[in-house]
Amino acid sequence: MSTGGVWNGSWPGSGVAGMSEKTAVIHQPDFLPHLGFFHRLLRTDIFIILDHVFLSKSGWVHRDKIKTPQGEQWITIPVKKTGLQPLICEAEIDYNPHYGKIQKLLHAHYSHAPFFKEIYPPLREVLERRQTRLVDLNLGLLNLALNWFDIRIEKIEFSSTLGIATRKSQMNADLVAAAGGTVYLSGPGAKAYHEDAPFSRAGLTVAWQDFHHPVYQQQHGSFIPYLSCIDLFFNCGIDNSQKILRSCL
Repeated sequence: MSTGGVWNGSWPGSGVAGMSEKTAVIHQPDFLPHLGFFHRLLRTDIFIILDHVFLSKSGWVHRDKIKTPQGEQWITIPVKKTGLQPLICEAEIDYNPHYGKIQKLLHAHYSHAPFFKEIYPPLREVLERRQTRLVDLNLGLLNLALNWFDIRIEKIEFSSTLGIATRKSQMNADLVAAAGGTVYLSGPGAKAYHEDAPFSRAGLTVAWQDFHHPVYQQQHGSFIPYLSCIDLFFNCGIDNSQKILRSCL
């Protein structure tokens, strides 16, 4: 297995000393994720990037949704086909013509948004870095969004460097313990398959995210929630986006 933690970006706030109780979040490195992703990171001391699992074709690591006059639409990072389902830390970007459509779609549907000139140039710069691995592109975009949201995270870990071979709830408990966490903050979607026992055995506390999506001014008709965070930034700008996200706490 290749090592996923080889990323030379600069995480905002990484390495800052904190208190003894440490809240950990585990999440795949999604592509321009929705606001619920960042809502959890506002309460996080340790962010464990889940990159040693398989990349799902129907997941969110290589795609997310934007808003158009016709409603929501996927924007997708094309991934090289190898014949085998790749691990997230190994998946490579396919720079075919479909990759260029991402910028065209963003420009077509957000060029008249109030804060397009503030947001688009730095976003374009990251998209044009020609990273080999999907995870490196996503982490560059994530770092940009964390800075815009003014989210400071004490510690970042890659699951692929922690040597955990268990699965499901046991894997999550093992990852939190290996990263030095004491509280596991999980999204509500995990309740259907979550098991308490592995966390109890490890002396870990489980907390559940309580997120209610904020409503903000969008283009193109009625409000649509759970779009990529880029929709908020284009429509509301950096300063207002920070306030809107924190209004959910």
